[in-house]
Amino acid sequence: MTAVLQRRPLAIALTGLLACSFIAVPAQADPAQRLYHRTATYPVHQNAPAGEDPGTETVAEISSVSEDGRTLVYTDATAKRIGFLDITDPAAPQGLGTLSLADLGHADDQPTSVAVHGDYVLVVIDETGGDFTDPQGRVDVVRLSDRTPVASIDLQGQPDSIAISPDGAWAAIAIENQRDEEATPDGGEEGDLPQLPAGFVQTIELGGDPTDWSAVPVPLTADDGSALPELADLNTPTDPEPEYVTFNEDNQLAVTLQENNGVVVIDFPRREISSAFSAGTVSVDGIDTVNDGRIDQTGSITDVPREPDAIGWVGNDQLVTANEGDWLGGSRGWTVFGAGTGEVTWDAGNSFEQLAVRYGLHLEDRADKKGPEPEGLAITEIDGVPHALVASERSNFVAVYDLTDPASPQFRQLLFATNGPEGILPIPGRDLLAVSSEVDEADNAIRASVSLYELGEGPDSQPSIVSADDAQGSPIGWSALGALSADPGDPERLYAAADSALSPATVFGIDVTQNPAVIDSSLQVTEDGDSVDLDIEGLWARPEGGFWLADEGETGAENALIRTDAEGAILDRVGLPGEVADHLGSQGLEGVTGNVEDGHEVLYVAVQRPLVDDPGAEEPSLGEDGNHSRIGRYDVTTGQWSWLLYPLEETDTAGDWIGVSEITMIDDDTVAVIERDKLNGPQAKIKRIYAVEVPESAGEGTAVPVEKTLAHDVLPDLQATNGWVQEKLEGLTIGADGDVRVVTDNDATDGASGETVLLNLGSATEMFGSEPTPKPTTEPSPSEEPSPTGDPGPTREPSSPSLSGGSTSTAAPGGSLADTGAALGPVALIVAVVLTLAGGGVLLLRRRG
Repeated sequence: MTAVLQRRPLAIALTGLLACSFIAVPAQADPAQRLYHRTATYPVHQNAPAGEDPGTETVAEISSVSEDGRTLVYTDATAKRIGFLDITDPAAPQGLGTLSLADLGHADDQPTSVAVHGDYVLVVIDETGGDFTDPQGRVDVVRLSDRTPVASIDLQGQPDSIAISPDGAWAAIAIENQRDEEATPDGGEEGDLPQLPAGFVQTIELGGDPTDWSAVPVPLTADDGSALPELADLNTPTDPEPEYVTFNEDNQLAVTLQENNGVVVIDFPRREISSAFSAGTVSVDGIDTVNDGRIDQTGSITDVPREPDAIGWVGNDQLVTANEGDWLGGSRGWTVFGAGTGEVTWDAGNSFEQLAVRYGLHLEDRADKKGPEPEGLAITEIDGVPHALVASERSNFVAVYDLTDPASPQFRQLLFATNGPEGILPIPGRDLLAVSSEVDEADNAIRASVSLYELGEGPDSQPSIVSADDAQGSPIGWSALGALSADPGDPERLYAAADSALSPATVFGIDVTQNPAVIDSSLQVTEDGDSVDLDIEGLWARPEGGFWLADEGETGAENALIRTDAEGAILDRVGLPGEVADHLGSQGLEGVTGNVEDGHEVLYVAVQRPLVDDPGAEEPSLGEDGNHSRIGRYDVTTGQWSWLLYPLEETDTAGDWIGVSEITMIDDDTVAVIERDKLNGPQAKIKRIYAVEVPESAGEGTAVPVEKTLAHDVLPDLQATNGWVQEKLEGLTIGADGDVRVVTDNDATDGASGETVLLNLGSATEMFGSEPTPKPTTEPSPSEEPSPTGDPGPTREPSSPSLSGGSTSTAAPGGSLADTGAALGPVALIVAVVLTLAGGGVLLLRRRG
């Protein structure tokens, strides 16, 4: 490999109005305060009974832990059993098997909750079987040490959650007696309340032998079925439906009545209601409320019932609720209430949903419903300071907040989880946190799991990329980063682009000096002044200004290389030759990079999968290339294409395939590519970077076979995050600082966990054996003069890719917060930014096929 390129400064073309703007960035946690670090992610299908099909649906919902904090017990309602994990080593949890409810009662029974008390496991079991007018349930007491049944207690209704008092004297179970969502009460609509029988709370005094335990109900209606005066302000108080229960240190029990939009506090040992209040309504602005594919943070909800699910105590006088909502409401956030009065101490407003946007976890399919849907919640102490842990069921994260002042919670960190986190279990005696996730879809490679986190010094390695605020004060919306490019003149910056999941087509600017890296600017791609939709799978920032984009398209003929100017305006489109386009299925261009050869700008592109004989066939057969994908070389000046045959690895896993997902220049005669499989989690095998020498006669006519050299196996790096290994390793670049970086495409959190992993893999010189130099020493011959886009204003010499843009983007002069001396901090930064007024709009998210 011969290095012939030299670095030179890159300037940003400045257009539009110079303004003063606020660019807010995520607050950093107090460096003296310990944070959670993810230690392991355990897929619970690995704990299934021997001989069970590994594709069988199995979940982890609610969990509890032994007194020594070493044995975790979780409910699996789908498989109708409870599971046991050894978490003695939080970095290597081990399955201890399961206990089927068929062994305790009936094969149709379902566990709804679980709690460990000494050597006993209290398993809460729903026996209703769909008979909503005759709800049934029980608590089975199982010895933890040998899993033998000890006692069974009739609950006289359909149960939901269980809690044990801090002193171990009491157990309380929410008896929901949930409604039939398909039934219509007199004078109401389908699914409305009331639908009797009413719910209540069951209590068990835990002293003595479990065979002597019995349930004593606390009714939430009068003896004649009328509403209690304390509950009169709630929705349909004649049919309360308790959802979640929790004790404080004074043995006061807080109960959420989600469908009734209320909270009840019961005093023990008197087992009498001491207070009750409505959770009230809330109006929230600055959120996405329309499922139209757009990350449009201009929507609002008005006077919506909070309808809380999980609840927790802060001390003995404040209550915290996760306002998931049911069929009438949901605030997309969480609230702190005064326990005695029900007065709102603090409400999250739009901040919880904004976390989903900022961390790339926004799920557009839920925009017109309940957004990120906060459901699970727990209160714990970290170094003596109370903290709230609030889980997003739909965006797959847990947010951690400092509650030193319950009237002003402070966000500390975001923890990625797998799909559908529901059980949030702090284990303070061991400085651990367990999060159990309930979504399991083997056909879509989504598996339920238990994630473990441990308190430690400094930040965790994940999240690795977030966004700053735009000029309107909302987080820059981003997702599905399928392409990555160096900024050839700035070692502190990268560019990334989203694929077809995001619309309009957008290029993002990234400041990599921060930890996590910060998306601080965005640029919409336009054509004739209008924004466009593209499937950007490759991105190369031209040293001369502007970008080359690889647009995959839905058919071979729709694949194209697109050149833009520095403001994102399309200047040129180059289609693939028919000999290639006619034999491409839905997977085409997956990367573009460039170089200067003999004064000509030359592009190299990666085609993801082998050419096929007939792309329209139900099961296309490989073409004459065999199991090779293609690397294309395109001379921009002459318009000539030539081709290389890249050998792909083989796979014997059903449903899997191997392909190329990115390409970047190492030097003037060598490229690097990402080769990956379609597998994720523990199944993932191939996530690799290969180097390929480009022959002097690069396929002028017949495609030339090439050899590849393994430069780096990325799989261990992905596994080292201790999370769910992401399938789509899709972005690769060598920065102007000489470091190799990769990024995963999170599929816009649609059928994926949503976690984006941006990794710095270290020196390219060490990885590839020569110094990569992505800047030319001579100017290439232009293929055409760029169209003028107006007075560019003052620029550095010469022009280059620019990220700016009115209501849809923010950028500091030069495209970098670092250029202004700004640094990531807990307050908004005031910086001079360049804003273009051309083309307003919002980001669109579209589901990919």
